Amino acid sequence: MNELQIGDQMPDFKGFDQDGQLISSDDYKGKKLVLFFYPKASTPGCTAESCNFRDYYADWKEKGYHIIGLSADSIKRQKNFAEKNKLPYPLIADENKEILNAFGVWGLKKNYGREYEGIFRSTFVMDKEGKIIHIVKKVKTKEASQQLYKDLNI
Repeated sequence: MNELQIGDQMPDFKGFDQDGQLISSDDYKGKKLVLFFYPKASTPGCTAESCNFRDYYADWKEKGYHIIGLSADSIKRQKNFAEKNKLPYPLIADENKEILNAFGVWGLKKNYGREYEGIFRSTFVMDKEGKIIHIVKKVKTKEASQQLYKDLNI
């Protein structure tokens, strides 16, 4: 598994969002970006996290950040999730797990003694040069934005 560190360059990526639009890392050159990875659309923790970013979306924009959510769900599932929760930012559907693997957030997990492959809930923050300036691996789903504000002193 690829283990990205603070100071690393954001991996190049391309994927389709909930509206079938191609989203690329090139679209965010010269822009600050928050990229959050969540295990499965419409589950309680993922809904709480996504809605927290929705509720603070205007604040993020005011601070000059763009937000992208990403999971291995299908475009259709991402669209339903975005519409149901009125999410104002793109959700990338990475069914082939290329972006998940590039960021090192896909791998073997354990839950109640059972092993399975899945997404490690994580958030990456990039500066305008595309350098990773912060990584959260223990995301507080109901306070994802506030957690980042505190960590980044913004």
